[in-house]
Amino acid sequence: MTFQIAIVLYQGMTVLDAIGPYEVLRGIPDSELRFVSNEVGPIVSDSGVLVLGATHTFAETPAPDLVLVPGSEGATTTAMADKELIGWLRAVHETTQWTTSVCSGALILAAADILRGHPATTHWAAQPALAAFGAQSRPHDRIVHSGKIVTAAGVSAGIDLGLWLVGQIAGDDAARMTQLTIEYDPHPPYDTGHPDKAPADLLRRARLEMTKRAASPRVPLEVGAALWRNTLHRVRDRAAAKRG
Repeated sequence: MTFQIAIVLYQGMTVLDAIGPYEVLRGIPDSELRFVSNEVGPIVSDSGVLVLGATHTFAETPAPDLVLVPGSEGATTTAMADKELIGWLRAVHETTQWTTSVCSGALILAAADILRGHPATTHWAAQPALAAFGAQSRPHDRIVHSGKIVTAAGVSAGIDLGLWLVGQIAGDDAARMTQLTIEYDPHPPYDTGHPDKAPADLLRRARLEMTKRAASPRVPLEVGAALWRNTLHRVRDRAAAKRG
């Protein structure tokens, strides 16, 4: 039986939140991966430049086995207010094997009332908002799992989340093989990746910069939607032919 993975896309989302886990999860044996949104077509990221393509709608994906929700610099609250997205998350969470998020995507799960009573993590700047939705903030944890709900901290933590999920779904050996094939062996040249490690002045300036960017989201570029849809339908047709 095919294991269906649905990665949520929405206008203004952060690309690495989705693509980091995608690059890891796509190696799960007998899996089908979908990028899902309100409509099939182009999704402009928070940079205003990089564009991803939604391959399936929420309506076309009523029962995924794994759902992953990415975060955003400035569009998280818009996604939290998206009734179709929130309603879909509530419905599919009833039957998922795993419901997951990266970065401020946890707040979107929280808006769907999925995190109430559960420990969870998110980007350090978004941690205070978790409590307002009844979640238990874990600001010092990179990955937090509570039953089938798994949340990851900011942006790059999505790769760690993906590897952890591969281990749970396909076994430790598969996860180790995936880590090796993508050569995931990080040695960052700096050690300021968490507020606990950052000098006070650097943390202050980072907060100001993030607040500024979130308050002034970039306007999505106009994209030839018809061309995108045509391309994506061809991709879907090829995938269906390969499965059949």
